[in-house]
Amino acid sequence: MRTMADQIAVELVIATPQSQLLLALEVDHGVTVADVISRASVAEQFPDLHVSELLVGVWGRQVSRDHVVSDGDRIEIYRPLQIDPREARRTLAELGRTMGQSPED
Repeated sequence: MRTMADQIAVELVIATPQSQLLLALEVDHGVTVADVISRASVAEQFPDLHVSELLVGVWGRQVSRDHVVSDGDRIEIYRPLQIDPREARRTLAELGRTMGQSPED
């Protein structure tokens, strides 16, 4: 008989410019990042993304999809950058602006 002690708590997060998803899940010990993503049906919720091709991480550290999750882990799905942050800063500097300024500044 399975008990709650056999389960661990994890979070799964993904964000697009249009929407964000934060799910709290109870999963079995020994499941992988891929298992959590599959269980959460992320690909169905974000059909425009190729979820199976995106990088994943736990608490900001990139991991493989076969990484076994631990209690309290925050699994993150990373979208590709639209522009390299260094290039964005360089472009703003050429315009005499900084990252913290709004377009009206």
